[in-house]
Amino acid sequence: MNGYNSWYKISNADDIDSPALLIFPERVAANIQTAIGMVGDLNRLRPHVKTHKCAEVVNMMIAAGIYKFKCATIAEAEMLGMVNAKNVLLAYQPIGPKLSRFISLVKKYPATTYSCLTDNKFSAKQLSDAFIKAGLTVPVYIDLNVGMNRTGINTGDDALALYKYCSEAPGIEIKGLHAYDGHIRHCDYDEKKKNVDEAFSLVETLVNKINAIKLPAPVIIAGGSPTFSVHCKRQNVECSPGTFIYWDRGYSTICPEQEFLPAAILLTRVISIPGAGKVCTDLGHKSVASENEITKRIFFSEFESLTAISQSEEHLVLENKTGHAFKPGDILYGIPYHICPTVALYDTVTLIENGQAALLWKNIARDRCISV
Repeated sequence: MNGYNSWYKISNADDIDSPALLIFPERVAANIQTAIGMVGDLNRLRPHVKTHKCAEVVNMMIAAGIYKFKCATIAEAEMLGMVNAKNVLLAYQPIGPKLSRFISLVKKYPATTYSCLTDNKFSAKQLSDAFIKAGLTVPVYIDLNVGMNRTGINTGDDALALYKYCSEAPGIEIKGLHAYDGHIRHCDYDEKKKNVDEAFSLVETLVNKINAIKLPAPVIIAGGSPTFSVHCKRQNVECSPGTFIYWDRGYSTICPEQEFLPAAILLTRVISIPGAGKVCTDLGHKSVASENEITKRIFFSEFESLTAISQSEEHLVLENKTGHAFKPGDILYGIPYHICPTVALYDTVTLIENGQAALLWKNIARDRCISV
């Protein structure tokens, strides 16, 4: 893939306080076009907005013809309503206060068609009762467990019964099936495809059962970024990648067949030289996703042998095996291994145009609540 060279260096870096998250809109635009080219049909592309959480990025996708979106939080759903996105799936089963917030959202943004998930009859009845009380009929998808074992109902007879229940429940318009296979992360494409097809066969069996008893034909939403390269070839499936928009070191490693460009860079500074062969930067836990083991949090393409050895809230200590004579104030540019939770650590991102920091974009859906 195109990649790790000096494309990210900017001429006015001295004006930017660190740590900072830099976004390169030309690369974002290229990634949008790559995703469209892979799926070949805008009707089958439903990007997840959890990665960027930014209205300006959504507007870039809308300008490219994308009109279906997926999100994980009420704030992300509201951000999409604010920019008049046509069709939005809240890929979450709203319960408790989230259900009342979701209903408020549906009413506040009537130009956007909102839908949500459910994976059990108890919660489906709560949705039905709440939608009836609010005077609404809301599209609903059945969330299926195809092996990730996080949410979703198993794809057997219980799922068929739930689909039938939702097809008859007032206040609910049964729309289809949602199958997220984020547990499949093979680097080898053939092995990946084998596992993805095996998991998806469970969905196909359920669809056949639904059709056999003449229930409404389901729309199928499947996969995320790792399995996008497989599902994009299925003509009857909507795909919902998210990370593609900014890409990251993690997915570039496990998805070599996908030609997305890293479009987000962390700018950090050396703040201390705590000892021979050591460098301390200002890239702490609060600045880069740190759920991975310490050597897989940030990748410095210009200094690949810099190895993270310890991290705290405001500091990242690196072992310097390069022989390079770093000094306090030196700037390093790093690609996050996991961009999605990294974005959530930043209120704004710095837009880079023509090699210079130009303006700020707000990650408006980073907040748990915008207005609803």
